[in-house]
Amino acid sequence: MDSTRQQKVARLVQKELSEIIQRLGPTPFNGKMLTVTTVRISPDLSVARVYLSVFPSADAQDTLKLAQNIAREIRFELGKRVRHQLRIVPELAFFIDDNLDYLENIQRLLNK
Repeated sequence: MDSTRQQKVARLVQKELSEIIQRLGPTPFNGKMLTVTTVRISPDLSVARVYLSVFPSADAQDTLKLAQNIAREIRFELGKRVRHQLRIVPELAFFIDDNLDYLENIQRLLNK
């Protein structure tokens, strides 16, 4: 159960990361479109688990590795944007959000 503070920080980080990734564009991600679907913050606000949805979902793991490689630059940009709201800029841990693929698979199975 997340505290109110964790939820507020998670929403702030999600909004800012979405804008940062949008400004980067598809170039650093081999033409893939990334969406920040969820952010979960640790209780001490030092680690953010960022869930990314990748379109098209083929080679999503490669896109995840690219995001992990530029995580330092993304965190630096995040720090510049939230420096007046947060004392600690959280470490970013990226994960693939495959909920859409799962729902699509269930829908396909139900339509058979």
